Amino acid sequence: MTQNGPQNNAQIVYFSHGGGPLPILGDPGHKAMVDFMAQLPAQLKKPDLILVISAHWEESAATLLGAQQPPMFYDYYGFPAQAYEINYPAPGSPEHAREMAAMLEKEHIPARLDPQRGFDHGLFIPLKLMYPQADIPCLQLSLLRGLDAGAHIALGRALRGLKGENILVVGSGFSFHNMRAFSWQGNGAPDPANDAFQDWLIEVCTGALTQAEREQRLIAWEKGPSARYCHPREEHLLPLHVCQGMADKPARLVFDDLILGKRAVAFLW
Repeated sequence: MTQNGPQNNAQIVYFSHGGGPLPILGDPGHKAMVDFMAQLPAQLKKPDLILVISAHWEESAATLLGAQQPPMFYDYYGFPAQAYEINYPAPGSPEHAREMAAMLEKEHIPARLDPQRGFDHGLFIPLKLMYPQADIPCLQLSLLRGLDAGAHIALGRALRGLKGENILVVGSGFSFHNMRAFSWQGNGAPDPANDAFQDWLIEVCTGALTQAEREQRLIAWEKGPSARYCHPREEHLLPLHVCQGMADKPARLVFDDLILGKRAVAFLW
């Protein structure tokens, strides 16, 4: 990949955030992911701002966190008490949220701020592993209800103006998200269907394609091998579409290992 001066200051990553709070609770099925998260900042320039597109937030309009100090939003249930004591006290950035909303509106994408919502686990789990000091302002951007693939590429495209800023954009999802197929004991049996879709994603995101070809394949992602087996519902895949739409170039594969017994991948632009 070539760097073309200041317009490429932004760093963009799509990765799998794991199963609820399990990565923080020491679950052995998340060891490869936890190790990756801990080591990832060494590959990055420390950002001035982190924007997370979380699989766990869907709104009718593109919505950004508007709180100056967002609370914690424990959007999981049935876990031990310590799962509800996890804290990630990073500041928000309402001024940046307003700027991003204006960028989206300029591209005819309805946008708004939510001053009440807190950080969900799509943000606080990976960032607690990556930047435990919680000293970088953080924002979240919602997915769009209806989960239209093209609309999420357009969402990323509308944010290309951020590429000149020292910002880390995180697509926090999961490249395999069939809840019934996970090995919650962490012992993964061979799964050719899982492998086929991960290989397809690697080819699409890192291969010698034009951006238009990449986008068209991601819009038609259901045609990928075993696509609906890997994603019965696509909310954990679509943060990738936002990232690729914003990046406008091929990615580099930075993770390819097992999480909860299933193969998952991560990309860095």
